Amino acid sequence: MRERPDAVDAVYAELMRARPDEMSALLARPDTDPALLMAVLRRPVPARFLELIAGTPPWSREPRVLAAVVLNPRAPRALAQQLLPSLHWRDLADVAASPRVDGGARVRAEGLLKEQLPDLRLGERITLARLATPVVLAPMLLDPEPRVAEAALLNPRLREEDLVLAVRSAAPPRALLEAATRSPKWRESYAVRLALVLQPRTPLALALGQLSALLPRDLERVAETPGLPPLVQAAALRVAREPSG
Repeated sequence: MRERPDAVDAVYAELMRARPDEMSALLARPDTDPALLMAVLRRPVPARFLELIAGTPPWSREPRVLAAVVLNPRAPRALAQQLLPSLHWRDLADVAASPRVDGGARVRAEGLLKEQLPDLRLGERITLARLATPVVLAPMLLDPEPRVAEAALLNPRLREEDLVLAVRSAAPPRALLEAATRSPKWRESYAVRLALVLQPRTPLALALGQLSALLPRDLERVAETPGLPPLVQAAALRVAREPSG
């Protein structure tokens, strides 16, 4: 249910005039519902009110409301840290990405998300891969499910250096290597193309397809790198020695 702006304005005005004991009474009113409370919490409310919500049933048992408390820029650091384990993964992702939240709370939210990754369903991992912060996104690049890899490559927070590190890892999933060569954005990245060629697990056809874009010095490096398929090394040497122009 979406709250009317006038109702939110009225409750917020009442809250800002209220004494601490009157704040408690506001939370106990029968017409205070989660949607209304969450809308009010998007505004700069007193820290005391945030503390009351966290300690007052039924609001202290409502993960959505607690997430709104943590996301409020006036939430005390200790309170935010205390509430984070109670939040759902989607709310943790919002906390991790919010510039308005205390830095320590963002770091803790990222840590909790990383711990939860093995327990998330496929659809949840796909959604999270599209919006995760770099710290959470890095391990998600190594998810063996192709749809997760594809979603991660669409994330605007994905940094080139993180993708290169994932491609260079000891055992990157085939799904990531294939998705990187199809990505409209990342298939044009020189660093990613070079990393794909230098990765022994890259499918042969995909590795060969990157050679024509590499500089002669990097082609020589490919030809001399131990562990790469001999065909890739021979092709790199041949391309490096082709006359330019």
